Amino acid sequence: MLKIAPEGYPFIIVSSVATLLSALAVLYFYKTGVRLTYYYFLIVATLISFVTSLFMLYFFRDPERNVPKGEGLYVSPADGKVVLIHDVYEKDYIKDNVKEVSIFMSPFNVHVNRAPCDGRVVEVRYSPGKYMAAYKDEASLKNENIVMLLEGNQGRVMVRQVAGFIARRVVCRVKPGDRLNRGERYGIIKFSSRLDVFLPKNVEIKVKAGDSVKAGESIIAKIKE
Repeated sequence: MLKIAPEGYPFIIVSSVATLLSALAVLYFYKTGVRLTYYYFLIVATLISFVTSLFMLYFFRDPERNVPKGEGLYVSPADGKVVLIHDVYEKDYIKDNVKEVSIFMSPFNVHVNRAPCDGRVVEVRYSPGKYMAAYKDEASLKNENIVMLLEGNQGRVMVRQVAGFIARRVVCRVKPGDRLNRGERYGIIKFSSRLDVFLPKNVEIKVKAGDSVKAGESIIAKIKE
């Protein structure tokens, strides 16, 4: 059975009701033989709303994932394409040298976000901002975003959900004090967007720019032995 993220139900219900009402109107005018000027417009509207309903079901799908087991592993927090990997000093939350991995999500990716590792949620902070195209590097700092800081066995990990040009709603389901397991669902970004994860400096990155990854399943880094 197809699992749907709860944030998608309002979109699915609205588009489905619109499809049903417009289809009933088309059927009514067809049976009565009335051909109003907007009759064919109703047919087109029915088709559009039906396709929209199918897309909403597809977009808000939330499939199960096979979370890898093992010590010192970090999994991708998002589906999409790796667009940036670099060493950086994170000055706001971790306040240390870290490795950043950024993932761009297109409208065709699963948009449910998952925890990259086990840990306790230390902080969740929302920052308003712009809605630049999410694949641009400056979008991480200028766009609306939510930062989640995790405290794990290997140190602190920061995950930043970034809204994009289309995405106008970022959802984080957890709060400080909550505990997350590796690969556990914790939020969603509606429509195309970006996610940045900041990992301890002593990790070995297992992906490269251009790689496609799956949330909760693809290993993006491992603690160096």
